[in-house]
Amino acid sequence: MKKLTLILATLFSSASLMAKDYVLTDFGVKNDSTKLQTEAIQKVIDRAEADGGGRIVVPAGTFLSGALFFKPGTALHLEKGACIKGSDEISNFPLIPSRMEGRSIYYYAALINAYQVDGFSITGAGTVNGNGLRYWKQFWNLRKERRKEGRSCTNLEVHRPRLVFLWGCDNLRLDGPTFCNSPFWTIHLYECNNIEIANCNITAPREPVRAPSSDAIDLDVCSDVHIHDCYLNCDDDGVCLKGGKGVLAGQLPENGMVKNVLVERCVFGSNLHGALTLGSECIHASNIVLKDCQVATGSALLRLKMRPDTYQIYENISVKNVTGYCGSVIDMKPWTQFFDLEGRDVKPFGQVRNILIENVDVECQSLGIISGNPLDTVENVKLKDVTVKASRPGFECIYPEVKLENVTMNGDIVINPADGR
Repeated sequence: MKKLTLILATLFSSASLMAKDYVLTDFGVKNDSTKLQTEAIQKVIDRAEADGGGRIVVPAGTFLSGALFFKPGTALHLEKGACIKGSDEISNFPLIPSRMEGRSIYYYAALINAYQVDGFSITGAGTVNGNGLRYWKQFWNLRKERRKEGRSCTNLEVHRPRLVFLWGCDNLRLDGPTFCNSPFWTIHLYECNNIEIANCNITAPREPVRAPSSDAIDLDVCSDVHIHDCYLNCDDDGVCLKGGKGVLAGQLPENGMVKNVLVERCVFGSNLHGALTLGSECIHASNIVLKDCQVATGSALLRLKMRPDTYQIYENISVKNVTGYCGSVIDMKPWTQFFDLEGRDVKPFGQVRNILIENVDVECQSLGIISGNPLDTVENVKLKDVTVKASRPGFECIYPEVKLENVTMNGDIVINPADGR
């Protein structure tokens, strides 16, 4: 990871020396939070590409926009006090080929988009604000109506854009900005490699209106990722690993692994449903490390969602040197939301192996649960030097293969309940 960071730093340092700055207000874009300026901003991006590339610089002020598409050779820089604010009209976000919930579909463009833009970056001390309140209200109102009818409401039924969607972009850097109030997922990276996300604040509220499914960072078929020194506090997952779902997910070329991910020196806030989450759309995750982090959340530190309709492999995962408070240290159990065997007579299963949780000292509700579907397998899973002060002491584990070494809860040594079965 150190080598990767050095390579990225060299690449972006060299690129910044060559890039020309295109300051929005130099090209007729107004500092006006009420005037939609999608077309005017896009013209600046297109001009930068035509001129051979450059940074699109957002000066101090608020600029209202719909979907923006960054082109090869361009980058986004937000100066202190700058804000790109998303439109709350879905008509300003076109339906285009995209990726959502582990499937390749047509979906609404994000506020910030880049397709096949290698070396793309979003930098600076400014803000990308999704202005999601209207979308959140629409979601909860529809859900309330459906409940009265005895029906459910899925995420895709209320049309709402993501904040950032980057597809097929290598050598990415997101460094410095605040990403907030996304109508849907906040930062979604698909088929991207060599990624650095640093010094970012990624937030969405729980009150007065919850921002449903506003995942902070979704890594979808990505590799060689370094996330560090960030604050993540959205109303769903913190760092979520994706890659596909369904009986045939592993056979489809648009799906794949998430591998070689390092998350360090980050703080996970109270709105999250999981700090590090694998699933619910993940077929293979390997070489994942979370270390030297703080948690301040009522959810799980490590969450593994085991889908009974998808073949899954979760392997070589380490969680080390974590302090703070959380709901539980580990939450591994079946995940049956939208279960669908697609009419096939098969019984998919998950494989969980080489998992280490080490040097964790937290206050929590309970140590957690390690369970799964009947055919799931567990190999070489260990909790070592884990100290928890639990308000509702408990630990459930159905696998004797799980080893506990120097694990204490409220001062008492914890043993695996599955031992001796």
